[in-house]
Amino acid sequence: MKSPALASLAALTVGLFGAPAFSLELEETTISAEHADERADGPVRGYRASRSATATRTDTEIRDTPQSINVVPAQVLTDLNSTRIDRALDFAGGVSRQNNFGGLTFLNYSVRGFTTGELYRNGFAYNRGSNSAPDTATLERIEVLKGPAASLYGRGDPGGLVNIVSKKPQAEAFNSLQLSAGSWDRYRSALDVNTPLNADGTVLSRVNMAVEDNHSFRDHVSNQRQLVSPSLSWQLSPDTFLSIDSEFSRSESVFDRGIPAVNGELGSVPRSTYLGEPNDGKIRNDNQLLQISLEHYLNDNWKTRLASHYSQGTLKGDSSETQRLVGEQVSRFYRQRDFEWNDSITQAELHGTFELAGWEHQVLTGLEYENYRNSQKYPQSLTSLGYGLDIYHPVYGQPKPALANKNDFFEHTESYALNLQDQIVFNERWRGLLGVRLERIEQHALNRTTGVDNQQQKDVATPRLGALYQLTPQVGVFANASTSFKPNSIGTQGQVYKPEKGLGYETGLKLDLLDGRLGGTVALFHIDKENVLTTDANGDSIAAGKARSRGLDLQFAGQLSDAVRVIGAYAYIDAEVTQDNVIKEGSDLLGIARNSASLMAVYEFQNGELRGSDIGIAGNYVGDRSGQTGTAFELPAYSTVDLLAHYKASEQLSVGLNLNNLFDRKYYERAYNSTWVLPGEPRNLSVSLTLSL
Repeated sequence: MKSPALASLAALTVGLFGAPAFSLELEETTISAEHADERADGPVRGYRASRSATATRTDTEIRDTPQSINVVPAQVLTDLNSTRIDRALDFAGGVSRQNNFGGLTFLNYSVRGFTTGELYRNGFAYNRGSNSAPDTATLERIEVLKGPAASLYGRGDPGGLVNIVSKKPQAEAFNSLQLSAGSWDRYRSALDVNTPLNADGTVLSRVNMAVEDNHSFRDHVSNQRQLVSPSLSWQLSPDTFLSIDSEFSRSESVFDRGIPAVNGELGSVPRSTYLGEPNDGKIRNDNQLLQISLEHYLNDNWKTRLASHYSQGTLKGDSSETQRLVGEQVSRFYRQRDFEWNDSITQAELHGTFELAGWEHQVLTGLEYENYRNSQKYPQSLTSLGYGLDIYHPVYGQPKPALANKNDFFEHTESYALNLQDQIVFNERWRGLLGVRLERIEQHALNRTTGVDNQQQKDVATPRLGALYQLTPQVGVFANASTSFKPNSIGTQGQVYKPEKGLGYETGLKLDLLDGRLGGTVALFHIDKENVLTTDANGDSIAAGKARSRGLDLQFAGQLSDAVRVIGAYAYIDAEVTQDNVIKEGSDLLGIARNSASLMAVYEFQNGELRGSDIGIAGNYVGDRSGQTGTAFELPAYSTVDLLAHYKASEQLSVGLNLNNLFDRKYYERAYNSTWVLPGEPRNLSVSLTLSL
């Protein structure tokens, strides 16, 4: 598939992906007059979003929320010509790339120093199982909530979380086709069709589709993807609104752990070297998702929301994976995977506003139930140098070693939660936020190889407190404190460990500059995490580890003028182990740079023949960071510069050009340890054509 055509896109709509999955999501419809053109989950003009639903689960202005919430709109993704969200998160501030499961998923990232897998879509957990990385064809915006978020979202890590907001049907009909081609034989087609289904516009539909075939600068590494995402909105009555959002995708990827460092140093092994096994083939990841939300206004001040999410998926395929470097040889093992999972979440909420004792209250009461099942079978061989490779002269095609370890596990987790939240307006300057989540988690883990069956139950309360003072119309001062928790896994011998707990503090400024065209947040933070698993003197796991992260981050976005839009971020993060029985205290946490920064500026021509065309530049800096916790191995600092341009040939046609890593910097994007290091992409070029009808 060197040049996917419209016929390929159309083929996605037939039963390509197996059984469908469903999910419900209800949207806020209360919109202030000042921002009547923007909803908390809708399109953003340019780079600056003024509203968000992630921080409070209500449609609230970002400037009125006493917590850092950074939004990366779809325009940023379009300008970067990015098909995955990793690049966009560089502009959120304090977000670092971590283990990506050999390129199969968006498995881990870190926020403010703490690695997490918490990824949400429209307010529902999206990280259950092994979902493929989100595709930008379906995304309207990416919202990053900084600090512990358990008071709203339950179990998770204390650094923060990412919530991706999907595209919604719009009132005006439009069609958009984008074709792109790039270095290393990369091809992609994406189609966006938005259609009102009746004359009065109460029933709207939208379908996003994408097909891509990507090769790589890495030898033998490639991936393919097909995706279709239909959505529907229906204004059942003036007071009742129904929203349906679905997605069906298939990804086929070569498993790739990268290259090793030799004697702790990178650079001697070429960036293109592949140390897996080409004849293993690709690993296929099929995902189906459905979200449905029903919202009903009882009166002008009160509404109910009932929403449901269902997702399911499978991941199947083989891989040969490196384990250790011995001299110039890596040892390897052979593994087969057969993963299957499904997750259902239901939310019932009551939203209301009222006045009491002269204070305005916006309250949220919500119930949530989740039922998650995950089956993982991954039999594998023993690790050996006999099945290994020479890192400088790999010779592929060795016979597959025998499977020795069965590795057959099943997990079932149920959770029941009550959310209570009150946003208070004390007067024109003072605002407050109080919240708590009461949650019960029941976890069941079965080792189907040994027959060991373990269970644990946890009851947890996670409070949250915040305040904001509007110092001037342009500057607001805020502070908050919040908590997090995450159940530790059950031990192989049935051990039950205390859950990880986090406590975070934050204070900072909300900025609203240049008559509202430019917004920003500057924040200082301190987060402690405890009950991290470590090992005691007998070699047994115990929940006795601790870690701490503190620092500063800032993010800004908006219009410097009618012609210039900018988005940028900076973070200073000091994240380290503070107590552990194995890792030396003071060791840096994995993959966290002390200093990181990003900036993108785009100039759009306002007059003449080039009106509507633009040119831009994007820069990214990541400092030195640990490549393996508790060791001296580090990934070196790097900086990249990207150029972009779009020529608007007519109202319907535009051509884009993106030149990434302009100076062809040699850098290393992420590492899990000194054997698994993923190189960054060399200089590369992509060309896109967008046709709007």
